[in-house]
Amino acid sequence: MGMDFEKVKQEVVKFTEDRNWDQFHTPENLAKSISIEAAELLECFQWSPEYDKQAATEELADIMNYCILMADKMGVDIEAAIMEKIRKNAEKYPVEKSYGNSKKYTEL
Repeated sequence: MGMDFEKVKQEVVKFTEDRNWDQFHTPENLAKSISIEAAELLECFQWSPEYDKQAATEELADIMNYCILMADKMGVDIEAAIMEKIRKNAEKYPVEKSYGNSKKYTEL
């Protein structure tokens, strides 16, 4: 994977701009689209733990593209937001309490 995140973001935004689709990309519509694509990803696993990797990869890419567009539309620095969420999760799920444990932080 040779591209940096900023280049990926630029490509996703350019794809949308080239097609004049930005007019449809309100935060509300993008949130709906993320949820719809997530459901399509889940459908890849609906009846069996076996799955078509290519189909799942394409659905995952759709989700990520919409997430990038939503962050851009809302003026969110997605890299900073992810790093901040990791920091907060590290506080809620310290390694010594959560290692190998799937319980929610309120149950640790």
